[in-house]
Amino acid sequence: MNDPKSIKEQGKRSWLDEISNFLCDKPSNREELLQQIRQAETDQVLDLETLGVIEGAMQISEMQVRNIMIPRPQMATVRINQPPQEFITTIIDSAHSRFPVVGETLDDIHGILLAKDLLPYTLQGNIDDFDISRILRKPIFVPESKRLTVLLNEFRTNRYHMALVLDEYNGVAGLVTIEDVLEQIVGEIEDEYDAEDNSGNIRPLAESGHMVKGLTSVEDFNLHFNTCFDADEFGTIGGIVTHQFGHLPNKGETTVIDALRFHILAADSRRIRLLKVEPVLSEDGSVVRHESFNDSSV
Repeated sequence: MNDPKSIKEQGKRSWLDEISNFLCDKPSNREELLQQIRQAETDQVLDLETLGVIEGAMQISEMQVRNIMIPRPQMATVRINQPPQEFITTIIDSAHSRFPVVGETLDDIHGILLAKDLLPYTLQGNIDDFDISRILRKPIFVPESKRLTVLLNEFRTNRYHMALVLDEYNGVAGLVTIEDVLEQIVGEIEDEYDAEDNSGNIRPLAESGHMVKGLTSVEDFNLHFNTCFDADEFGTIGGIVTHQFGHLPNKGETTVIDALRFHILAADSRRIRLLKVEPVLSEDGSVVRHESFNDSSV
């Protein structure tokens, strides 16, 4: 016959064992937590889409505004003294809903124009009476070092959707929208090359070259490829490539900068998202050398 005291002690040990096992399984760092979440997807506790959202949310906790902002040269803007007949074309072509209104330079911000505020004038046929200064919204400025989690909370709390990004000298470095932050969480890159890639901004491709995310910083790109691209004017490699094209390129377009060929794998209406980068080869199959390469590059 079992001793009631013994049974009670066994039950107590079993309960303590369960608590102990739980504490032992508790992730001690970010990587262990990610492994447990991915295992949950493997065990079909989570679906793949939910896993992607969780990983995206965890990723933005370590990211700053500078990592996802639309760089200054890619901003679609309206000039304060520009006739509406001119900037309406910009609004239609860009398909954006909000536009910084600037003066002589991009640092001279007068306010934000909402495309919907033009509707009453266009519908009533009195666009010539339009006074842009009367309907401008107050611009919001954020430093490029602001954490994305903080920015997202400010977007939600204060109910605004766009902010101008300032660099360390209080110059306009770019802009960021709530859609940019949410896209970063969801991870929407509609391209087969990146559908299941979580290995970072640069990774080698099986056939040739490297796959590079457009938001890769120029510093990281230079470090990886032993190049010397100027990081002062453009913060990302996507910005440099867009400047080379002279327009926001579409998927499939190709350009050569110095001795590297850039093939657009994915892009949207705002920025280049994904690139294939490979060296330009000479007729004898050797890598073409150019001034953008360090002397130590191979």
